[in-house]
Amino acid sequence: MVSRRSVPVRKLSLDKRLKTFEEVVLGYTESEALEEAKRCLKCKLEPCSKACPLNIDIAKFVEYIKERRFKKALEVILEKNPFPAITGRVCPQEVLCQRDCTLRKLGDPLAIGKLERFLGDYQIENNIMDLKVPEKVKGKVAIVGSGPAGLMGAVELRKLGYEVTIFEALHEAGGVMVYGIPEFRLPRRVLRFYINYVKKLGVNIVLDSVIGKIFTIEELLRDYDAVLLATGAGTPKFLNIPGEELNGVYSANEFLIRINLMKAYKFPYYDTPIKLGKRIAVVGGGNTAMDVSRIALRLGVEEVIVLYRRTEAEMPARREEVENAKEEGVKFMLLTQPIALIGDENGWVRKVKCIKMKLGKPDASGRRRPIPIPGSEFDVEVDNVVIAIGAEVNKLIQRTTPDLKVDRKGHVIVDEYGRTSIERVYAAGDVVTGAATVIEALAAAKKVAHTIHRDLHGGD
Repeated sequence: MVSRRSVPVRKLSLDKRLKTFEEVVLGYTESEALEEAKRCLKCKLEPCSKACPLNIDIAKFVEYIKERRFKKALEVILEKNPFPAITGRVCPQEVLCQRDCTLRKLGDPLAIGKLERFLGDYQIENNIMDLKVPEKVKGKVAIVGSGPAGLMGAVELRKLGYEVTIFEALHEAGGVMVYGIPEFRLPRRVLRFYINYVKKLGVNIVLDSVIGKIFTIEELLRDYDAVLLATGAGTPKFLNIPGEELNGVYSANEFLIRINLMKAYKFPYYDTPIKLGKRIAVVGGGNTAMDVSRIALRLGVEEVIVLYRRTEAEMPARREEVENAKEEGVKFMLLTQPIALIGDENGWVRKVKCIKMKLGKPDASGRRRPIPIPGSEFDVEVDNVVIAIGAEVNKLIQRTTPDLKVDRKGHVIVDEYGRTSIERVYAAGDVVTGAATVIEALAAAKKVAHTIHRDLHGGD
């Protein structure tokens, strides 16, 4: 009889978590992966694969796990997804493949993400890389951005026979995966493995290169047959309320870049400091808000309060991340909307003026719209505030490429295949859709890479 419950995943003990940036979720052992794989029902219709943005043959790789043929199982994933140790950790499987798993009718869905991560870790431990690329070069493609979309586009185009150069604005490759996701969720050793893999495929990664400043898109087109824009969404959103200019107020982007990329938690051994007090308010309910909150506790902040204008049921953060935050001591103040930040005579934030909310009818996102309750204002005393309500696209390329059509928010407008308004210029990922998930960026970039191939050489 199939077990109704999935095999629980081991985690780093609570007493160790808040003293280190080590990974919290430890993943399955071989015996645990085998036990979980045995729960798969091998459905003929394979609803899980259909719900996967990359259409990975999930039932097939799970069957190979059951047979202890781990390399074969890995090969099934690598046919569609070159980064399983990343997606196995950060992909929101609970709203994709696992949501449609037939086992949900009996109890827990199959832990597809944990099994994918198990195979990704197997890949890294055994240094398995598929480095086969065509000998004949079909053309040259420039990719702007080295986040998920940029890396996926590079891998696909190299395997299709193109010479690829990635231009990255920062001093380290990885995009949001390196500056936006903390080590305790995505260890840098995992990201380094895949960056190294991309380089071994023959992709040239040029760092510290801000396209729109050092080169325009027009100039790139003189040297390359095509350009793929994969610049992501790295510009912070703000609340636009009084007091956001006060000292001690951070955007989530600045906070995370200081910590993840510039190692502020190791100051003064690294040059970038971060000044935090005893009590922090984090505004937002997504994964970024959970990351910021959990980092703050690791930096010695005594009390972290998440302010969110809806209820926990509407939070966009993954359930796993919310539970991890709660376990570690993050407090939640729900149905609460900041309306002003109040500072002291020296210009440092000291209070968040809030108003209580109630939920009305669903809005465009499908979530119930928060409505302010008149007369319910109150203050929350703080030493810092971090605004974690999402990100927008950086409009530098849009401003320096006048013929590039964009919408009112700066998202690049593309057709269904990723073509922009400029011939031989394509776009994929968050720069098109706005902030989304890693797996969605991978799927979009893969599709656009094949569009480029079709347009340049009439490929399938």
